[in-house]
Parts: sequence; C-alpha cells; structure tokens
Amino acid sequence: MGRRRRRVDWAAGVGTGTLPEAIAALSRLLPAGPSPEIFRRAKFDRPEAAPALWRLLFHVLAPLPERGASASLSPEAQARLVKAVLCSQGYPRPVLAQLPEDGSQGSRELLLALSWLLAREPLIERLLVQTRVQLGDQVPDFESGALASSGPPVLHMGAEVPVDLRCVQWLMGKLRFRWRHLISSQQEQCTLLGKIHLYTHGCHSDQNLGHLSVTETEMLRDPEGGQQLLWALECENTRLKAALEWRRWELVFWRWMDTVLGICPPEGPAAASRPTILPRVPEQGLGQLEQVAQELQALHEELLEAGAARRVAWEAQVEGLGRGPQWSSVRRASQEAVDQELAALRRSWEQDRGPTPPQGPHRLVRREESAARTQGLQAAGLARLLRRQEACLQATLHRLQGQCQQELARLAGALPGLIWIPPPRR
Repeated sequence: MGRRRRRVDWAAGVGTGTLPEAIAALSRLLPAGPSPEIFRRAKFDRPEAAPALWRLLFHVLAPLPERGASASLSPEAQARLVKAVLCSQGYPRPVLAQLPEDGSQGSRELLLALSWLLAREPLIERLLVQTRVQLGDQVPDFESGALASSGPPVLHMGAEVPVDLRCVQWLMGKLRFRWRHLISSQQEQCTLLGKIHLYTHGCHSDQNLGHLSVTETEMLRDPEGGQQLLWALECENTRLKAALEWRRWELVFWRWMDTVLGICPPEGPAAASRPTILPRVPEQGLGQLEQVAQELQALHEELLEAGAARRVAWEAQVEGLGRGPQWSSVRRASQEAVDQELAALRRSWEQDRGPTPPQGPHRLVRREESAARTQGLQAAGLARLLRRQEACLQATLHRLQGQCQQELARLAGALPGLIWIPPPRR
C-alpha cells in the first residue's frame, strides 16, 4: 500500500510518470543534491527533509571559498548565511526568516526557495560553469565582461554617516597593498605561462593550438594525475547529461511545484497557526472616528488647493526662463558640451567597428607574428580595450577626487579657525 500511495503522489497534478526522472536529473546537477525522496517529503513539509535542503541551499548560495570550509561551519551558521543571502537577493516570502536555525523545520519553504532561485536566474548554467574542467589556459570571463561598459560607472550615494578618517586611510593602504600584490602575482603567472607555451611549442597534436597548456604539462610531469583528470571529466559528462535530461523534463517539475504551492498556506505556516484577532472599536469611539475622518477630508482638500496654486506659480516661472542673455549663454554652453560628447561617442564607435569578439571564456594560444590570423580575440585588441577601460576609470577617479576636494574646501571654509594642509602628492 505504501508503494502504491507513493506512486500516486508522484504523478499527482502532472499527468505523466516522468517526475522522478526530472527530480533525479536536478539532484545530479545540484551540489550535494539530495535524493528525489527528499523532494517528495519536502512537499508535505516533513521535518526529516529540512537538513538536506539547508545543506543544498548553502552549497548553492555560498561563495566558493566558503564551500570548502563548510565542514567547519555549524548548521546554525549555514542557516544564517542562507537566510542572509536570500534576503539580500529579494526573496519575497518572509516565512523563511522565521524558520528555526537548527534545521529541524521548514522543508517545504526551503523547496520553494530553491524553485525561486531556479526561476529567477540561470542557476543550472552558473553551476555548470563553476564546475567545468579547464584543460586549456583561459582568460577569466570577468575580463571580457567588464569591457561591455562604455562609460563611467553610475555612482550610488548612500546616507551620510560619520566615518573615521584614520579607518579610511588604513583601508586605502590595505587595498593598495593587495592591489599591488595581485598585479605582481598576475605578472608572474603570465611569465610562467609564456615560458610553458614557448618550451612546449610543437608538442600538441592540434596544429591550431601548437603548444601545451598548464594542465597538459602537469599530466606529462605526473602521469598518475591523469586518472584524477579522467575522473573529473567523467563527472562533468554526467552533469551535462543530467542537464539535458533536466531541460527535457523541466516543465514536469514546474507543474509539480504548482501543486506544492497550492497546498502551502498563503500566510505561511507561522501565520496560519495563529488565530485571527480583529480590533474591537468601542461604541463611544464611533463619533470620534467620524470627526477625525471629516478633519482628514478637510485637510486633503486644503492640500489639493495649495498644490494647485504652487503648480500654477511654478509653471509661470518656468515659462519665463530662456529669454534673458544669461540663460542663452548657459544653453549655448550646454549645447557645446553635448556636441562634444556626441563627437567622442561617434569616434569611439568608429574605432570599435569590426567583427564582434566571441563571447565566453577565451583560451590563451601563443601565435607568431608571421602566422595567419584565425578566429578569436587578439591580444592587441584586448589590450586596446583594456586601456580604454582604464582611461574611463581614471577619468571617473579624477572627477571623484575633484568632488572630494570641493567638499573638503567647503568644510574647511565653514570653520574660520581651521588651517587646511593638503596631503603630499605621490
């Protein structure tokens, strides 16, 4: 009887028997993916399914360095991180924040959170990219993605809060030190890559590549490591097959999730368990409420009249602008600035005209200057785009420095007894 009931539960609301296959494919795609039985129990909010779903959401939402240290984190810390990340991403259901952090409840709500992540972003593609086995030396994807910006970044000014200047100077020094350390490590890595590509020239079976990568060179140095690489490639093939199966049966999963959402109380489990209490208004207070309502209506009418008068005065003031010599000079200067920016955009567009570089990660391949050009992103073009991006960021930095100097000058002028000593130039 138990097996027959389970089969009916799986097929309920979907009209097909492929739901176990869809959830099994999804489980093989997700890190620390639970079994399909965990999903079935989470539909009915079984407490034994909650710990596995907490671990799953932690591995999906946690950054890569923290995933390696997941063994040292307690279940309470993992639950707090999951709640914080989902809240920062705008998860709409407040029931998740009310769940206990010991991982004993809320399996249905965790299942809804996982489905929200699947519907909100390309989660499967992101996980496949993170777990992809790299055989060649590739340029990180963020370098090509950062070049899409054609102008300075938009600034977001927060609320004015008191900031300790010594703390800011310490953070700037720490950031400058780490930035120099990163640049030196990147330069050292590029030097080693160049040596490997030069020394292994002509060793690759593919003539389009011509040299070995770091991974291939490591396999020649340590043949036993090839077994680990082969195992990693087999795992990646398994994930890719699961991704194809998931795309095939994805609609079945979403139909099943409709049934999960249908049996979930709209107010959430915590709010549904509480009785609804309506406020009681005493009889002697009804007259006072009517009086307050009349006063609010009168105030609303007065605000409408005042707003209409202000609007008429503002429209009359706006119509009077643009007729004096001062306004003409300002308008002429604005027009010249707009023309200069349009000319700069046209020049930049004409320089950027050409074939669109391929999207995605790029493999580093050493080419001789006399070799024929092939499809791909040339190093010279990438360096030119990076210099253009650097110039844009430098202009933004100078503009921000000028704004900071103006603000400091304003603050110094507000205090008559203050002596302003500018910092030394580096």
